[in-house]
Amino acid sequence: MARMHTRRRGSSGSDKPATDETPEWSDVDAEDIESRVVELAEQGHDPSVIGLKLRDEGVKGVPVPDVKLATDKKVTEILAEHDAEPELPEDLRNLMARAVRLREHMESNGQDYQNKRALQNTESKIRRLVNYYRGDVLDEEFAYKHEDAAELLEK
Repeated sequence: MARMHTRRRGSSGSDKPATDETPEWSDVDAEDIESRVVELAEQGHDPSVIGLKLRDEGVKGVPVPDVKLATDKKVTEILAEHDAEPELPEDLRNLMARAVRLREHMESNGQDYQNKRALQNTESKIRRLVNYYRGDVLDEEFAYKHEDAAELLEK
């Protein structure tokens, strides 16, 4: 399928190995993994970074190849159980951060039409994501505004 705002096709990514059990070399207790996930979230890490840290650093020196296989829960589910989930979904937060950076750039470089177009595309993606998350993850009255996004990201 082609990408939304370009004429190119998307590039294929790698697939996870087709397995349904944790490898024997990674013998870590699920409760230890959950406590480490909550600890990393309290330090301010996003769910994707938490997964990378668990893979690279591990729990008590033992790497965790896949949190879902080891605990039967995703990282975001663990965070939701322990009331440590971020107030904005990670993909929406990243797009908002990009839009704020682009808008700051546009204030000092008004003739940069490529970035003006990139800002329009990014803000349209944000609006679509907000419509997707509204009611479930976000409030019903949530609407994207640049000023509000800049304020939310400062926290």
